[in-house]
Amino acid sequence: MSDSKRITAGKKELLELEKGFWTGDAAYYAANADTECLVAFPQMAKAMDNADLAKTATRPNRWRDLKIDLKGIIEPGSDIVMLTYEAHATRENGEPYAALVSTGYVHRVNGWKMMFHAHTPMEAAAGK
Repeated sequence: MSDSKRITAGKKELLELEKGFWTGDAAYYAANADTECLVAFPQMAKAMDNADLAKTATRPNRWRDLKIDLKGIIEPGSDIVMLTYEAHATRENGEPYAALVSTGYVHRVNGWKMMFHAHTPMEAAAGK
């Protein structure tokens, strides 16, 4: 049973991919999101195709000063990895943000692709 829990995706590789989704542009999203991705944010929860998801990265609300505190990582299958972490970041306009975040990746022939991403804001940690 311990073999089924072995993480074949490198933790460092996944965290670097994750950071890119916070700071990257539309091209980064297009290259690293799966064909379809399920997203759950306070403002929206839906399945989005790769192109529509990439368009969200062009908005002015990109992030800086990102800090990720990994809380857990599991690999339920050889081609799927889920990770959960606490994120602290600052929007371009200076607004602080903190959330519990979960992301799912699926391994395709051209690498790990984000297939699921959810934020649960943490108001107290965001300075409120």
